[in-house]
Amino acid sequence: MLDPGPVAVVTEVDDITADMVITELNERGVPVVRFDPSDVGEHLSISAWFGAGAASPTGHLRTASRATPLEGVRAVYWRRPTWPHFEGLNDADARYAAAQVRHGLGGTLYALPDCRYVNHPLRNHAAEHKPMQLAVAERFGFTVPPTLISNDLDDIHAFITEHDQVIHKALRWTPYRRADGVGLTTWTEPVTVDEVDETVSVVPHLFQTRVDKVADLRVVIVGKQVFPVRIDSGLLDWRADYEALTYQITTLPDDMGRALIAYLDHFCLASGSFDLALDRDGGIHWLELNPNGQWGWLEDKTGLPISAAFADILQQGVTP
Repeated sequence: MLDPGPVAVVTEVDDITADMVITELNERGVPVVRFDPSDVGEHLSISAWFGAGAASPTGHLRTASRATPLEGVRAVYWRRPTWPHFEGLNDADARYAAAQVRHGLGGTLYALPDCRYVNHPLRNHAAEHKPMQLAVAERFGFTVPPTLISNDLDDIHAFITEHDQVIHKALRWTPYRRADGVGLTTWTEPVTVDEVDETVSVVPHLFQTRVDKVADLRVVIVGKQVFPVRIDSGLLDWRADYEALTYQITTLPDDMGRALIAYLDHFCLASGSFDLALDRDGGIHWLELNPNGQWGWLEDKTGLPISAAFADILQQGVTP
């Protein structure tokens, strides 16, 4: 019997979280090939054959340091890849070249035979849409704060008036810079009727009733392992100031843990990071799922063996 092949880690150059998992795999003697799609060209190439009755694709992927048979990859850890922009080309050629990389290199990586994905990129994408998340969360019985997604000024004003304490948050995080190049981000913020005018009609926005919370819960699930962490801050959006946070390993009701695992199974995801809110009566409220959310700092702060859990399922590959 052939030895299991390598784990492919697809991520950007500086990714401390990926480094943690790779260290775990190295300590177990599991071979790893790491690369970033933006390296395509001189430092990354791929050849894939389809058809001829074989399990497709067959072929190889070459990085600057090694070559790996495509059919030998046991698992793919899809972390934080970046895609090339081809700045040296004109706009039309750059768009064309970028599309070929996403659909040629990316499409081949999405189609590897007998491979475990953590997570499959297309499954990540399907699960990232907040309206879908909210609808599925309700079906699974989670407590979802009343939420409106709209670009209709009258409906938005009526919603804020009805629920009084309302927040606004982005439907999707997007890299955002001012004209002078300074990076910006969008936090979850309270909003009032007076702050919303007719310009809201340009795009849909997410408005949600504010949960009277005492703490946040970040729950990382890897396979069937559940790692819940309580985050205390007093902030509406704890991401705004990491220095203000304190962490505590906590527990969830058994049915809650099972429901979160079932939620991931619904989207065919091997892992995910859930954001929940804890109210004064101990009630747990749904906020969102980050299919490929960050967790490395939680292991650093709490000692939870999250990187080992990722190494477990990557080492295992596809179960028979």
